[in-house]
Parts: sequence; structure tokens; C-alpha cells
Amino acid sequence: MSKTLSIDWIRCDAHGLCAELFPERISLDEWGYPIIDAKEITPQLRGHAARAVAQCPLLALRLERAAA
Repeated sequence: MSKTLSIDWIRCDAHGLCAELFPERISLDEWGYPIIDAKEITPQLRGHAARAVAQCPLLALRLERAAA
């Protein structure tokens, strides 16, 4: 089952922790909001993605099943 990252923009407050924890797929824009690479999360990176999701202070980052 493939996974992707998504952001709840209403919850996100641009703390930037997600980009620190998962720089392989998340960077920050000029205001500190995340820019997510839309590629599927490989099994090798799933642990890093899950850690970033779990550490999001406002629970705005999600790891979801990829659309077919």
C-alpha cells in the first residue's frame, strides 16, 4: 500500500518542524509553510515520514493512502 503526505492548511501554523524531520520530501516556502513533494513515500522513508507526522505540533501533517 503506497502512502503520500498531505497538509491540513487550516491547522498548519508554519512551525517548520516537519521540514527539519523529513527534508527528503518537505521544504519550506518563504513564510515557513511546508512545500511537500507529491511523490509516493517509499517504504525506506516511511519511518521518517511517520515521525514527522507524529511530531507536528498542530497535527496538520498526515500520511495517507495514495490515490490509485
